Amino acid sequence: MTSGLGRGTGQRFGSGWISGILAVICGALGYGGVLCLLFPDWLTTPSARAHYPMDVVRFLIYMMLVIGFGLGALSVVLRRRKVLGFTGIALATAGTLLGGSSVELGPVRGTAAVGLDWFLLNLFVLALLFVPVERVIPRLPEQPIFRPGWTTDLMHFAMSHLMVQVTVVLTMLPAALFFRWATQPWLQDAVAAQPLPVQFVAIVLVADFTQYWVHRAFHRVPWLWRLHAVHHSSQTLDWLAGSRLHLIDIVVTRGLSFVPLYVLGFAAPAIYAYLVFVSFLAVFIHANVRADLRALDWVLVTPRFHHWHHGAHPEAVDKNFAVHLPWIDWLFGTAYLPSGRWPEAYGIAGHPVPEGYWRQLAWPFRR
Repeated sequence: MTSGLGRGTGQRFGSGWISGILAVICGALGYGGVLCLLFPDWLTTPSARAHYPMDVVRFLIYMMLVIGFGLGALSVVLRRRKVLGFTGIALATAGTLLGGSSVELGPVRGTAAVGLDWFLLNLFVLALLFVPVERVIPRLPEQPIFRPGWTTDLMHFAMSHLMVQVTVVLTMLPAALFFRWATQPWLQDAVAAQPLPVQFVAIVLVADFTQYWVHRAFHRVPWLWRLHAVHHSSQTLDWLAGSRLHLIDIVVTRGLSFVPLYVLGFAAPAIYAYLVFVSFLAVFIHANVRADLRALDWVLVTPRFHHWHHGAHPEAVDKNFAVHLPWIDWLFGTAYLPSGRWPEAYGIAGHPVPEGYWRQLAWPFRR
């Protein structure tokens, strides 16, 4: 019998493993936050710097350092192997010695090289939101938070967020290079003049229609499938599993999906609203939650609908490609949603994709 947090006797509640893992995470969040304050020019996202409520940010850094140190000390007391506890203590101590939450903000001259702030903020917010939800209304109550493969998925999450500026540039590049000829000022002015809610709905429709066909191509074209298989290799779905995506998969899918948005000329606030919406929805539909959303089953993609896309069942293979609007699958004959049922298993038959971030990054290119 295992708890909902860890597995095995070495990871059971009271063994110090849970407090050790949380100490490392909190200590790393606090230490990373201090580094962002010290070196904003190198580590923070330029477009986000001016919008941070600094009093709140400093308070959160303070709390992460305190919690990381406290849980690290608890883990050291409880656990025979002290590595996790001492690592949490070391991270919290290092952050404190650098000045802690009250450190003076460093100079800003150019643009950042790494989006460390984007990674830390997203990890904190999404974990704070979805981990409790998965505990309150779990699809699989016995599934632990730190389930097999979680370190691989955390690495995917980290790399995609740390490289956010690179992926954003690569996302916009195809549209700017190859589709500038298709832009029409009169059309873009007319689209941008529409009320923001109308633009938002239009973006969801246009983006998901494009993503449907891109996603379907990733399943049908063999060399594209090898990239996308990384995403389907997870045998456990939760809020972090959706981050398991090959970087080329991310760039190609986002780049092609951005083309019609660029050509039509939607206003920036509407696009930003869409990005927030899709960020949370993408996490939610992979989450280990059993929400009764049958009224939305054919209006908006729900966890049950998308879980079938990951299901290790012959009848579910190459089904449910839509990311936002399930009726697109119904329209093109690729929908599969048996009444009241969830998949019994996830992943790819034979499990060909190895675990580990770097091995998964290289796997599509191996013979």
